[in-house]
This record gives sequence, C-alpha cells and structure tokens, in this order.
Amino acid sequence: MLTPLDDIVVLDLSRALAGPHAAQMLGDMGARVIKVEHPSGGDDSRGWGPPFVGPDHDISTYFLSANRNKQSITVDLKDPEGKALIERLVRHTDVLIENFRTGVLDRLGFPVERLHELNPRLIVLSITGFGHDGPEGGRPGYDQIAQGEAGLMSLTGPSADEPYRVGASIGDVLAGMYGAYGVLAALHERGRTGRGRVVRTSLLAGIVGVHAYHGTAWTVGGQVSVAGGNHHATIAPYGAFRCADGMIQIAAGNDALWHKVAVLLDIDPDIPKYATNRERFAHRDELIADMEKALAAHDRAHWLTALAAAGVPAGAIRTLDEVYEWEQTRSQGLLVEVEHPVLGPISLPGPPVRMDGAPTARHTAPPMLGQDTEAVLTWLSGLEDRER
Repeated sequence: MLTPLDDIVVLDLSRALAGPHAAQMLGDMGARVIKVEHPSGGDDSRGWGPPFVGPDHDISTYFLSANRNKQSITVDLKDPEGKALIERLVRHTDVLIENFRTGVLDRLGFPVERLHELNPRLIVLSITGFGHDGPEGGRPGYDQIAQGEAGLMSLTGPSADEPYRVGASIGDVLAGMYGAYGVLAALHERGRTGRGRVVRTSLLAGIVGVHAYHGTAWTVGGQVSVAGGNHHATIAPYGAFRCADGMIQIAAGNDALWHKVAVLLDIDPDIPKYATNRERFAHRDELIADMEKALAAHDRAHWLTALAAAGVPAGAIRTLDEVYEWEQTRSQGLLVEVEHPVLGPISLPGPPVRMDGAPTARHTAPPMLGQDTEAVLTWLSGLEDRER
C-alpha cells in the first residue's frame, strides 16, 4: 500500500520553522522531501539552543523538531553550479517551499516565471512574515513580533495590561499548517488542470486565521476582545480553578453541565446571578470565588474523579514531560521512534494526523547536514537517464 503522498517530491528551500514545518507535514504523509541547505552551517535552526545534544553537544533539538522525514543536501544558491543543480531538481519536483524575504528568490535567479518555465506543473509555497505585498509586505517574519502585530498577545495573559506571547512559536507553526493545506489543494487542482500555481501565506495570515470568535466580536459586534487570563471570553464557568493542591480546568459549556458542577460544589445553580450563561459571565468573578471556596475542600485527584463521574469536561494541567509519558499521548501515535545517524534511537513528537486504513508511516530522523547529497544526486541522475 502506498502512502497518500508517495508520488510527490518536495524541494524544501526554507529554514527555521514555518517552511520546514510545512515540508515536514508533507513528509509525514509520504512525500519525498529534499531539504536544501547552505554548505556553511545549514539551516539557521541547527545553531539554535539550548538544549544541544550528541557526543559533541552540537545537535539542536530545535532543528530536530521540524525536519523529520527529510533528506539533506548542501547547495550554495549563489554559485553557478548550485543554481544549475536547483534547476535540475525543479524539473523533477512537485512542490517547492520557500520562506525567503520578498524578492530574495528573484535575486537568486529563480522568480516564479523561471520556475514555471522549468516545470509548469510546479507548485510553489511561499511563506512570508506579513504577506508578499501590501504597504508592509516584505517585513521580516519573527514569531513573537507577528504574535504582537496580529493581535494574539492582546488576547493572551492575565489582563489587558499584561499581554503575553503564546509559549510555543504558534505563528510559525500556523503558517506552516496553512501552507501545507494550500499545497494539498493546489495538488488536487493540478490533477484537473495539469498546471501548478503559487500558494501564499504568512505568519500574519496564520494568526488572524485563528482569531475565530474574537475576530467576529469586532468585525460584526464592534467589541474588542482583551486578555482574560485562564478563563473563557464568553462562557462561564470555563477555565482554570484552584483546589487544595493546585489547579484543574473545568469546562461547563451549557446550562446542563453547569447544573452538574453546581450540585458537586453545593452551589444553587438556579439563583438569578448564575441561572444562565449570560448572567454567570456577568458575575464571573463571584462565580470563580464561590467555586474555588468549595474546591479548596479537596485535592485535584478527588475533583477530577468526581467531575468525570458526573460527566463534566475537566482536566489536569500537565507539564511537557507528563504529556509525553501519558499513555493517551502514546496511543495516538504522537511519539515516534527513529534512528538518528549520530544520536542513535531517539523519540520525536509524531504527526498529529492519522488515516484509517493507510499503511503505518515509517519515519526517518532529521538528517545531518548534507548527509544525503550523494543519494539525491544518484536518484536525480537516474531520472534524467530514463528521460534520455
């Protein structure tokens, strides 16, 4: 059985996180991903840490996070021989991914027109910081700056006066996810038209794309959402609550669930200030205080057991080590074992999508710099020989 993208070749010219994440997603589905890196140092993220691991403590765990299921070749894009090799590869590639600043690929001699001259079926994924055009197109894209500019920090943190960044590089990852989504749509379209196209997204677009109800609160309702700490912007009770030995999360998304919570905590669910979500939200601070007063009687384990028995959505707040040791995480294929050429057997966070009936993916470790150059050249020469 073939994997879903078994016949797709991806040329990954990107670096850092957004582009590599998109390429990794395609590699997870079986695409052959050829990562192009500069001979001197390679992808910037190879130098990002700590932590660094390996016998010489020179392997970045940051790089390991976004480059599984890829081959690495080293090419100097400014060198005539390097450019000639890229042209050869483009002729046999389905998808090219780049996240250079606007205009850089053109200056390197590979404008879109040239790429499509070499291969009319080529799909180009271009990821930028704030878009390739518009009054601020071409600005460099750094995740935390994009989180601030795209409004996400204003929604995150304890209050409107203390904006926080999301702990993960969410703008980069979202841009990569939306980029991969666009590539799949373009591949489907190419099956009908026989021609490729350019797919564009950005860190700005990725973050605005997940504003969800915060976006329509403003565009339709004229209300600007602000940070609300660990509690939902429109539903109560829905958030993190203190009990005897720490915090748990409770999500009462409707009145029926609220009644179950209230019974457990010996609170009258039908008093006017708590009878409906509109009233509960208007009196949220009082509600939180009443709930935490009752929750203080027992520890987290007690309340999680009681809430589960009552059918109320609730959960712990886990650290990352707890997440990866959690049997539920492992059962979902979210941890994969690979053989690294230097580190030996290592565990990596796995792909977040599974497909029923598809063969189990065989994952490969993120490559060392240039480790596959000869293998890729041999593969490419074989294709060219068959064409001749």
